[in-house]
Amino acid sequence: MGINVVINETKPKMAAVIDDLHRKLGAVRTGRASTSILDNIVVDYYGTPTPLNQMASVNIPEPQMLTIQPWDTSQIDSIEKAINTANLGINPSNDGKVIRLPIPPLNEERRQQLAKQVHEIAEEHKIAIRNIRQHSNNELKKQLADKEISEDNERIGLEEVQKLTNEYVGKIDELAKKKEEEILKV
Repeated sequence: MGINVVINETKPKMAAVIDDLHRKLGAVRTGRASTSILDNIVVDYYGTPTPLNQMASVNIPEPQMLTIQPWDTSQIDSIEKAINTANLGINPSNDGKVIRLPIPPLNEERRQQLAKQVHEIAEEHKIAIRNIRQHSNNELKKQLADKEISEDNERIGLEEVQKLTNEYVGKIDELAKKKEEEILKV
């Protein structure tokens, strides 16, 4: 098997954690309108749970406003219900054709809560990276025990895995810091 296989399996797993972090951080609200806060909204469409972005177009006509235009206007009420259920702290209003979501400015207390939430999301993703490191290290130790690789190769492999771990944890810290600054900026 060899250390290169372990390293080549470790990288995409860690990259997937970063992709997931991007998605989760995108869903955390800042004081500005962003379509990504609606990414996790699922609407009951004739008994089928359907992602909002598959049944309506979402636009940002101004920095503090989102508009949702359902392709099937009979679904306006169920879309509104799904938004209210998601507990985003946004009150939707509609005119029968378009749902408007005014994004209220964040107060200081809410900013602190969101910054804390970003910190928790980042921590979860760091744990995921460490779990991948643990798995890769165990794989290298197993290869050494099975005499597939030498002790030197195991050491090199462990160092490579640690370098990847440090690199991806650094990316997580960087993304979380950027998102926190975005939230705390008034």
